[in-house]
Amino acid sequence: MRQLRFHALHNGGFHRIAYTEWGDAGNPHVVVCVHGLARNSRDFDFLAAALAADCRVICMDVVGRGESDWLDNKSDYTFSTYTADGAAMIARASAPVEPGWFSRDAPETKLDWVGTSMGGMIGMFLAAKRNSPIRRLVLNDVGALIPWSALFRMKGYVGHGVRFPSIERVEAHLREVCAPFGPLSDEQWRHLAVHGSRRDEDGSYVMRYDPAIAQGMHGHVDAEFPMGPDVLRGIDLWNVWGKVACPTLVLRGAESDVLRPATLREMKERKPEMESAEFAGVGHAPALMSAHQISAVRRFLLR
Repeated sequence: MRQLRFHALHNGGFHRIAYTEWGDAGNPHVVVCVHGLARNSRDFDFLAAALAADCRVICMDVVGRGESDWLDNKSDYTFSTYTADGAAMIARASAPVEPGWFSRDAPETKLDWVGTSMGGMIGMFLAAKRNSPIRRLVLNDVGALIPWSALFRMKGYVGHGVRFPSIERVEAHLREVCAPFGPLSDEQWRHLAVHGSRRDEDGSYVMRYDPAIAQGMHGHVDAEFPMGPDVLRGIDLWNVWGKVACPTLVLRGAESDVLRPATLREMKERKPEMESAEFAGVGHAPALMSAHQISAVRRFLLR
């Protein structure tokens, strides 16, 4: 695993985006993984390790999370910023790694996107663009309609800047608020705690994200994709879903309040070729750390 950074530009200023990279840097099959609202790139360590022998795996810290910069203008925590950064990440992932890599004989880059919750929404926006380079898209527990009730629940544990006296208390907190992730091992819970928090100068622990990211959860998603007639039910992305042309795998936690069964059924009705998998005993969102969840993603990407 390698930890790298690049500079992204949005709204008149630069900010640094951090990411981890796994596998052979010259592998033409690239998988970009993007996390959920208050999470970070290290959530994908288990999935990336399982894919690294076959793919170059790039896991991005969305701005304001993980090792990426925090924004000075907190109102810029929007999907307009996130999609611009995602496009910059795709451009960097597609850049040549050796002289002459763009020769006629060089293999064409195959670029796939795996997104959990917010990361899936970013992937959906990018896959819906004309001439999108995204070859295959994995949406982890997110779809074309996100209920307001689920957004309010997630916003409830983001933005408070809570401090914890020890890493054990961080882990206990995550075991509570992230219980919908489903059954995880003690090692996996500790992994989420260690990489999801940082130790401050006074010795206390804080979560590894800017508390102001919650300011971006005001319902407005992206000016290019305005919410449709279902605005009273939630964030309506049916217009975006209709423009996604690449093969798509949708994962769902059987107890999810974010991706409802009716939404998944309608997505399938509108795109019969869409594939899906559901995981029992899991809510929002499958952690992609267990063997059967990783296997579902791996089969789809390597087919």
